[in-house]
Amino acid sequence: MASQDWIDKDFYAILGVSKDASEADIKKAYRKLARKYHPDTNQGDAEAERKFKDISEANSVLSDKEEREQYDAIRAMGGGARFSAGGPGGAPGGQAGFDDMFSNLFGGGGAPRGRGGQPDFSDLFGGGGFGGGFGQSAPPRKGADRTASTTISFAGSIKGTTIGLREQSGEVIDVRVPAGIKDGQSVRVRGRGQSGPAGNGDLLVKVKVTEHPYFKREENNIRVHVPITFDEAALGAKIHVPTLDGEEVAMKVPAGSNSGRTLRLKGRGVKTSKATGDMLIVLDVVIPQNLNDKAKAAIEEFAAATEGEDPRQALAAKAKL
Repeated sequence: MASQDWIDKDFYAILGVSKDASEADIKKAYRKLARKYHPDTNQGDAEAERKFKDISEANSVLSDKEEREQYDAIRAMGGGARFSAGGPGGAPGGQAGFDDMFSNLFGGGGAPRGRGGQPDFSDLFGGGGFGGGFGQSAPPRKGADRTASTTISFAGSIKGTTIGLREQSGEVIDVRVPAGIKDGQSVRVRGRGQSGPAGNGDLLVKVKVTEHPYFKREENNIRVHVPITFDEAALGAKIHVPTLDGEEVAMKVPAGSNSGRTLRLKGRGVKTSKATGDMLIVLDVVIPQNLNDKAKAAIEEFAAATEGEDPRQALAAKAKL
């Protein structure tokens, strides 16, 4: 963007922020205005399109620390000061001289002189002179990113899937969701954002994953609850547990396992490009609700055989304040 444009336009006013606004304030103001005047929600509205371009220009300068400093320096020279349109007392030929414009900055003596008697701006612009960005166009920028959201199944998050997002124009964008994606993560689709001088921005698709009734994800681990009988818990047993890939894996339940004990199956969790988790099997001891006479007699016999056992023996001591 040319320096004359910087003088003509008040980017702070365009974004509705003060001249000492923080980066966060500028970012917040830009996002709010960009949503309001975005072409996708104001199709055919030329005024909204113009405002959106002005907002984007203002944000591109004020969000860049170096460009913002140069913009503030140029505006501080006198706001409406220009390199043309001289008046009485101006430079010969009706042109405003550089010495007039910079006299206040350099103690009334005009701009300092460099080789050949030409004004030297190196001190003002950090040694860069006009090459430091003064009077030159800003480098072209890519178009803005767009955002979207979608919901996929738990199976799709584990195995990976491809979804189609339909544009207002009817075009369908294929979005490849990688295996192992977590709920709330986003997928980036390169080049499907807003167009810009340096190319298109990207499309960011936020993914929501539906819950599964059996598998519960914890980072890359999978936690499941597996019911076992009283005798399996007491005596130990071999059980079969369903896994993510549909295979049932045999596991040994150690004798004397309490309800809530957790066993680990290595490498049976979520597989991503960077890591593989485990499966955590939580044992839930299930007590039968309806006992026939034979079962009831067997339990009574068991109770008699273990009469000295008291699992609450140390409870009173633990409960003391």
